[in-house]
Amino acid sequence: MRAAGLLALALATSLSALHAAPVNRTSFLTSDGVRLHVVEAGQGRPGQPVVAFVPGWSMPASIWASQLEALAKTHKVVALDPRGQGESEIAAGGYSTERRAKDLHDFIGRYAPVVLVTWSLGSLEALQYVHDHGDGEVRALVIVDSSIGEGPAPPPRPAGALGFQDELRRDRVNVVDEFVRGMFRHPQPDWWIDSLKNSVLRMPLEASLSLFPGDRIPRERWRDTVNAFSRPLLYVVTPPLASQAQSLKAHRPATEIEVFEGAGHALFIDEPERFAALLAGFLRRNGFAPPPAD
Repeated sequence: MRAAGLLALALATSLSALHAAPVNRTSFLTSDGVRLHVVEAGQGRPGQPVVAFVPGWSMPASIWASQLEALAKTHKVVALDPRGQGESEIAAGGYSTERRAKDLHDFIGRYAPVVLVTWSLGSLEALQYVHDHGDGEVRALVIVDSSIGEGPAPPPRPAGALGFQDELRRDRVNVVDEFVRGMFRHPQPDWWIDSLKNSVLRMPLEASLSLFPGDRIPRERWRDTVNAFSRPLLYVVTPPLASQAQSLKAHRPATEIEVFEGAGHALFIDEPERFAALLAGFLRRNGFAPPPAD
């Protein structure tokens, strides 16, 4: 099956549980003319912010399927396929952090106000959006397992060791396979693993490499932006980032933090019920959701 067909099948299959609310697949044009795909579900209540999900490096919107299912019962929920990912257009360019932050500006503008839920590299693009455009349209921010510039910094690579980008250039197919399987601590179906691998491989190699900001944007950018964010913030991590979570809490006491000790990088898939309950509680505590039913 062609990659695009497999991705469409994966999206339809992974979102099939959303029987309680119709699923709408729509798209929009960015300010530079690129068509981006969005999944919508649920209705929400008047005045309630839309819960908007952004995936990580090369991942499709469908990776948020279980969270869309859980929250569509009480909220309007939307998930973005960033440019070159999922079912969005593979543009000739625009794969920098700054351009993707403009894409988020276009996306958020369609649904504002929003509670923005971001994962991994998508979190850095969201922080770039906040850095460039402020937090006026973002009522709250959820950052999932992304290094946000707090100490301690990730350890340096051993001398002579290849970086992830060099490994991709050398043996992309096998490195992508290892990367996707390594996101989970719990076993995943083969069709799901294959769909995620195809999502990564669908994007041209150099475009996928351009997504990494590297040293071009200093880590301090993310730290300062997070600390200056004036709205409710939830930081959800796995153990490698637990120290950054504690450091952020010390510098920004209002931050809510949670560590998923037994989950992989895609912690919201390894422990979907726990993550959905955590997110629902965060929304409720900040006045963005109805109280739980008796």
